[in-house]
Amino acid sequence: MTNFWDYSVWGGVLLPAILLIGLLAGHSLKRSIKGLRDSLIPTSVIGGGLLLIFSVIYKLIFGTNFFEEPWFGVDGVASLEVLTYHTLALGFVASALKKNKDKGNKERAKEIFNTGVTTVSTYLLQGIVGLGLTILVGFFIKDIFKAAGLLLPFGYGQGTGQALNYGTIYETGHGFFGGKSFGLSIAALGFISAGIGGVVHLILLKKKGEISVKKTGEKKISYADIQDENEIPMQESLDKITVQVAFTVSAYIIAYMIMGALGRLVPSMKAVIYGFNFLLGVLSGILVKTILNFLRKKKIIHREYLNNFLLTRISNFFFDIMVVAGIAAIRIEVIKRYGLLLLILGIIGAIITYLYNKFVANKLFKNYVNEQFLMMFGMLTGTASTGIILLREIDPEFETPAADNMVYQNFPAIVFGLPMMFLALLAPTKPELTLGILAAFFIVMNIILFRSYIFKKKQ
Repeated sequence: MTNFWDYSVWGGVLLPAILLIGLLAGHSLKRSIKGLRDSLIPTSVIGGGLLLIFSVIYKLIFGTNFFEEPWFGVDGVASLEVLTYHTLALGFVASALKKNKDKGNKERAKEIFNTGVTTVSTYLLQGIVGLGLTILVGFFIKDIFKAAGLLLPFGYGQGTGQALNYGTIYETGHGFFGGKSFGLSIAALGFISAGIGGVVHLILLKKKGEISVKKTGEKKISYADIQDENEIPMQESLDKITVQVAFTVSAYIIAYMIMGALGRLVPSMKAVIYGFNFLLGVLSGILVKTILNFLRKKKIIHREYLNNFLLTRISNFFFDIMVVAGIAAIRIEVIKRYGLLLLILGIIGAIITYLYNKFVANKLFKNYVNEQFLMMFGMLTGTASTGIILLREIDPEFETPAADNMVYQNFPAIVFGLPMMFLALLAPTKPELTLGILAAFFIVMNIILFRSYIFKKKQ
């Protein structure tokens, strides 16, 4: 029988506790140091960086990785990767459960659609440049994994979780040594790019007199922000946040069952299917939300169970854990081996993302160019929360439609982005062909994006 004092009992608690302590330490450091406070780098990135530095120092002193100590019961690094994998999907599920608000008129729908297309076009551009670079390097260095550069759009464009998913597929299925840590390192560089690039852009705009950075106090939350009409009460026999967590986990279990069924039907695609846990989680979340709406319309249930405010808090919690765990899981030996390549990919990734999104914002979002650009640049080098952090510097009350564009663009982005996810599976065996398809796809997406200029009606 397992004793209560055994590592196997406490390991499952110690690892999340360390991550949360890292988050608190990162928060304290950011609040205390002006340079960090002004950098706009998310606290979760700082927390993950602190844990990574601590792990490196620990290994230098004791000769072993801190997260591989028996205190965690199992391989702690593997557990960090598992946490990153699951929290990515759970964060998306919680977001998918949120109730949709009115998207506005036809012009707003067009802007939302264009934002989704811009997102996918940026993925493609990052993929073309990243894959092109590693193919080029592969001509001179024989043992380089040519498809490694395609992790750039997953690390920058989609964040830590997807960088880990595809890094794992490349490492376990195609022999890319250190693929997981390579992807996680790119994701970490993305957050740094968002923070530094965002600050530099804001300083330039301020010097030109184009903007004034608006600093406001924390927005006060009213009861109406938390409790919508006809919702279940905040506290009764079952706490309201418990209900939100229950629906989130239930939707994820449905996704797990779907993945299990698909894995049995197509065993050769099992790794890919489970790599899409976040996408199937989103679909399951939408399914659960649709069922609840149907039951309400049929008056089988009479109250609203889902709450946007609490679901946002849950989603943000999972994403914070995802980022800090993902960065802490980076293996330093991979950075040593691919350091120069990672640095080049990171710098080029930041530059092309900056230039392309600035061009698009100037052409298609003329009424709020800077707000749209900052939101997109932050999101496409870090995560949605990074985009919001940058946006709030000049639009703290979200008076422009930029924040809504980011929220509602997910559907067109998923629809147009799916082919790229499958192309990423072709890259390890046929990198040059994949590069050509990505380039053709990028041209098509930009024809769609700039259709009003290309197919302008003659007067």
